[in-house]
Amino acid sequence: MEVKPYEQTGSKKRQVSKMFNNIAPYYDFLNRFLSLGIDTVWRRKAIQQLGENKPKQVLDVATGTADVAIEIAKQLQPNKIIGLDIAEEMLQIGRKKIHKLDMDETIELISGDAENLPFEDNTFDAITVAYGVRNFEHLEAGLKEMQRVLKPNGKVVILEFSKPTVFPLKQLFNFYFKNILPLIGRLTSKDPKAYRYLYESVQAFPDGQGFIDIMQRSGFARNTQIGLTFGISSIYVGYK
Repeated sequence: MEVKPYEQTGSKKRQVSKMFNNIAPYYDFLNRFLSLGIDTVWRRKAIQQLGENKPKQVLDVATGTADVAIEIAKQLQPNKIIGLDIAEEMLQIGRKKIHKLDMDETIELISGDAENLPFEDNTFDAITVAYGVRNFEHLEAGLKEMQRVLKPNGKVVILEFSKPTVFPLKQLFNFYFKNILPLIGRLTSKDPKAYRYLYESVQAFPDGQGFIDIMQRSGFARNTQIGLTFGISSIYVGYK
């Protein structure tokens, strides 16, 4: 069954957009607080996968408040980074961060749909997505769109939560995500459903080999998975 933030009827896409617009003012703080800062390490490790490729044109899908786009600019210094997201409130926060860092000429944030990317075929040297693909309404459609706009031999790097399988980490992870995280989210962001959805969407996501198989069907090749922090997150890498 498809998991949606608020109700099972209606468009997942619209509900995800509403959810991220609602929690935008609290998003960065809660990411750092709830992950104990490990999320910044995971993002840096994901971007390091592009180091040897030296991409000049990069697309960051589901860019949110632009953390990944900013880190790409710092690490890789490409000519242009475009960050795309469906939640305008998140983008507004990202634009302020980019302006403060004097990165306006390098990074451009645009509102858009990951399943209908507004770019020509073979546009980007690399594409990144951090914690965004599980929010796609149609996962395979979104991946095929990314494959379409990627240049031949271009690289996709996807960072996403996965489900630990080792005792007792599996049990601790599930308890924290199911009980503690929604409680903190409710007290802080005033949108308890957003953080309940986080747990439910991670549980529903086809991680590991299941996701690699979907990448393969979507046209990506040489697909690999790199586990992070006992399997709490994974980096998926593929090529066009």
